[in-house]
Amino acid sequence: MITDEQLDAYRVNGDKIRVVRDGLESNDVKGIVVAWNSELVMIRRQNRRVVKLDRSYSYQLFTEPRVSPVE
Repeated sequence: MITDEQLDAYRVNGDKIRVVRDGLESNDVKGIVVAWNSELVMIRRQNRRVVKLDRSYSYQLFTEPRVSPVE
């Protein structure tokens, strides 16, 4: 699970991130961190829609190579 410090760093820097939900790259969510709580993270996608995602997913910088989750 991603820490509050990592989420805050992504939010403050305005970094574009990738949320890897499963093995398919087409199911990734790309955007910037808007807010979070103990269970969810709100991501603003490029089309300006906001999605709520579980904190247990893999969060990584978009500029870094994609790392598939271990299932």
